[in-house]
Amino acid sequence: MDNKEAPKPPTLFTVREVADFLRVHQRTAYRLITGGSIKAIKIGSQWRVPEKDLLEFIESGWKVAANKSKDAAKPDQFKLPLD
Repeated sequence: MDNKEAPKPPTLFTVREVADFLRVHQRTAYRLITGGSIKAIKIGSQWRVPEKDLLEFIESGWKVAANKSKDAAKPDQFKLPLD
């Protein structure tokens, strides 16, 4: 008999669980999912978000925030109209 373990299925979050996890309104979580910002799968009429995709969404937010903080150190540039 083979002693290999069956692969563990991914953890899937509901829209409500995503909202609770992100501490946003359920409607906001739904918009993030249906808008494609958070990768999800639709099972019947309900959305499910794999844990890895939720974590990737959070990680992408950290990267954006880091880039914005780097840009904040640069002086603002103003373009004047040349007439």
